[in-house]
Amino acid sequence: MILFASVAIFVLGTIIASFIGVVAARLYTGASILTGRSRCDACNAKLPPLALVPVIFYFASRGRAHCCGARLSLRAPATELLLGALFALSYLKLGATLALVFALIALSLLLALVLYDLAHQILPPPLLAAFVASSALSGLSSAPSLMAFSGTLLTALLIAASLTLVHYFSGGRAMGFSDAPLALGLALFAGTFALTGFVFAFWVGAVIGIVVLLKRPKGSRMGVEVPFAPFLAAGFLLAYFTQWNLFAFALSGN
Repeated sequence: MILFASVAIFVLGTIIASFIGVVAARLYTGASILTGRSRCDACNAKLPPLALVPVIFYFASRGRAHCCGARLSLRAPATELLLGALFALSYLKLGATLALVFALIALSLLLALVLYDLAHQILPPPLLAAFVASSALSGLSSAPSLMAFSGTLLTALLIAASLTLVHYFSGGRAMGFSDAPLALGLALFAGTFALTGFVFAFWVGAVIGIVVLLKRPKGSRMGVEVPFAPFLAAGFLLAYFTQWNLFAFALSGN
């Protein structure tokens, strides 16, 4: 029963991720999110229904569009597999509970935010507000007590305040202002693992930053802007799903 439910939740995640990809691509473009056929990015031909099947179509077509033979981006199947896996892990962690419903909503909104940030380096306020709200409901419904959630809320506010200060004192050069409410939502979602997630986010950002710098042409001094939302998401989700409390580990001396 658990295996069947996990597979079903995984498939649901891939389907939702496919729709989120459309939302992220059409948001604020004037195109309808709910109507209108998807088109090939290379030749603009309308995609057949089979081309919209998450993950399976990409591998069945060997990563190429049927209409023009253009190579398809790995982003779509990768995000579909990722959200499917996160959905399944959430089910295994939370079970069939109200907290799971809020967690799946929060994860879906988080994917939309990350995809939009990667494309435009900005986080849409409506999606951001919905993510914070769903994360708060997920954290509240999964917390063992109201007192425990109060501690999580305080930690989340401190994390958000620290990023706000970084934005203010750097004049917005080191970090965007919208990263603060995103971190607030992620901390509420991560619960007792929020601080570890915060540390992980900077570790992930540092590693990716080093890789980006190493790939720059020699002698280049041009600045490179890298969205921080994916690093925040990766750090907090890594802490949440591994349940590794970095500070408890350090204090134990092991």
